[in-house]
Amino acid sequence: MMKRVEHHRLKPSSPFYAMLREFCHRSKNLYNHGNFLIRQAFLNDSKWLRYGEVDRLLKADTEYPDYREMPTAQTAQQTLRILDKNWTSFFAAIKDWKAHPEKYKGRPKLPKYKPKDGYFPLVLTNQNCKLKDGIIRFPRTFQGFTVKAVFVSQPDAIFKQTRIIPHGGEICIELVYEISEVEEKADNGKYAAIDIGVDNLAALAWNTGKRPVLFKGTPLKSVNQYYNKQMAKRRSICERMNGRHSSKRIARLTVKRNRKVEDYLHKASRKVIDLCAGQDVSVLVIGKNKGWKQEANLGRKLNQSFVQLPFARFIQMLQYKAESIGMKVVLTEESYTSGTSFLDDEAPVKACYDKSRRVHRGLFRTSDGRKINADVNGAYQIMRKVFPNVNADGIEGVALRPAVVTLSMSARRCSVCA
Repeated sequence: MMKRVEHHRLKPSSPFYAMLREFCHRSKNLYNHGNFLIRQAFLNDSKWLRYGEVDRLLKADTEYPDYREMPTAQTAQQTLRILDKNWTSFFAAIKDWKAHPEKYKGRPKLPKYKPKDGYFPLVLTNQNCKLKDGIIRFPRTFQGFTVKAVFVSQPDAIFKQTRIIPHGGEICIELVYEISEVEEKADNGKYAAIDIGVDNLAALAWNTGKRPVLFKGTPLKSVNQYYNKQMAKRRSICERMNGRHSSKRIARLTVKRNRKVEDYLHKASRKVIDLCAGQDVSVLVIGKNKGWKQEANLGRKLNQSFVQLPFARFIQMLQYKAESIGMKVVLTEESYTSGTSFLDDEAPVKACYDKSRRVHRGLFRTSDGRKINADVNGAYQIMRKVFPNVNADGIEGVALRPAVVTLSMSARRCSVCA
């Protein structure tokens, strides 16, 4: 089964907003209370309190009844299960850090407390909230709150849980469901590859004879530039007026920027997969370098654009959308793809690497003087990383004339709850 998430937004004007926000605040209190018990046992007695023991202790605590103040017992249990998973991840990270310290930037730290005035997600399983006639119905303590589910239009969808998450002055309602897996396509020799970047969000190339496609990243750059300018202005005012680094207006600005970026990435990833499906591609190769953001050294302005673009999220979207139609996705590192020539049948290895052939940013010159878009050349070389036998026969002409796609952008990706 494949997991999917449907998003809804609850605005402050909703009559249920204050109630759900309070429930999430109580979830934070319970998380911190449980975290306190685990930290004290670990630091003082070198003992790890697991979920069952923490659940028992908090149930019996009458002095600080955080457990009993939760809307239902199951929501309390789900909060504590998340806490237990965080500690499990911590101990696994410590073990791995001791074996491979070079993989980390420092020693993994203990799970932290949530801010005193903060919030924590509220999780309800399908035992707590029921799906009936396309409507998610919540327990009585939720005072008649319901959410209309869109995923019910999929005949094989199975509802699993609801997550309620305060975020940037709004509340995000996530409906988690599962759908049946699609059988992976057999390798038919038709491949596509993607080189991810900033000016061109994605350069998509194929070995099928179709023109490469460049998906422009300039709309994302524009959103980030406006966001950075406004953030600098608002933070300056905020610090000068009340000595704080954040405000409701700053939070709203961040949420709107994030929604625009998410919307654009969804549209771009959908277009990529649709184009690949139209070419009957069986394998999609994506270039990805580990730690590429941490080690970025592209200059101050370009670094800011590069680091602020959520490439991992874009890759995740491509993966699950490809998975839904049975297309295989392969991630590979990008070393030597930008300075070796696909049209000259060079392998992407150090011996062939010559970055001087990039006559200027965005253009690559082959040994016989032909010019090809540098990102398209990189995409073809990324394909060659995984399929060394791919060559330029039959695609030399189309490779020189890529199509360009610029998508529209919207801040409304989720449906809005009343």
